[in-house]
Amino acid sequence: MPETPLNELIWPKSLTGYDITLATDSQNLALDEAMLAEVEADPLKACLRIWEPTEYFVVLGRSNRAESEVNVEFCRTERIPILRRSSGGGTVLLGPGCLCYTLALPLAEIHRASGIARVTTELMERTAAGLRTELTDVSVLGTSDLVWNGRKFSGNAQRWLRKAFIHHGTLLHNFDLEKLSRALAHPSRQPDYRQARPHAEFVTNLAIDALVLRSILFKTWNADPSECPTKLLEETDKIAQSRYVSADWKL
Repeated sequence: MPETPLNELIWPKSLTGYDITLATDSQNLALDEAMLAEVEADPLKACLRIWEPTEYFVVLGRSNRAESEVNVEFCRTERIPILRRSSGGGTVLLGPGCLCYTLALPLAEIHRASGIARVTTELMERTAAGLRTELTDVSVLGTSDLVWNGRKFSGNAQRWLRKAFIHHGTLLHNFDLEKLSRALAHPSRQPDYRQARPHAEFVTNLAIDALVLRSILFKTWNADPSECPTKLLEETDKIAQSRYVSADWKL
């Protein structure tokens, strides 16, 4: 008998789907953490969340330094907040025209045996395959970038716990790329395919409408649209109120 592809073994057959954007930047980051904690406690809570900020804010990866990754003076002048997330990866500017998505998934022995790199590749290829139903030349490059016509439109990051992990990323579709170029410094780490290109020559908007992107993500991950539970939102508020009052998390 042929061996079952890894991609069919490591993901739940279906997910709960939330399409919810909260009122503040802190709450939106905290909800991702609350989702991760919920799946850590119960793998049957695996879910996909989609959201799109209404205001601009910078998000640092867990170990990034604002002084080297962000044009702090521009952000101060434009009143763009700078926050830190709990996952790794690079620094991003979020805002209108940037659709964000988060997968909170169970973490089993097969994931650890396969390794972070392979799990990430499998996940990115599944998402890219969904997007190729609209644009055939979407590809996965670097560690976890999605690229169209040689330019990046999606950056992604992960955080692994003992029994669960989150994978979250961005999908630029109608974003102010000039603001991105002014808010972010040239990254301290970059994939080889970037070839030292500045933001203006490296990043692009995907030619897919936000509503279509939402539909693709829900279909790709077999997510059943649902209301976000009150308990999850209460946990989100607790995280936001305890963590994002610290200067380490909201600069």
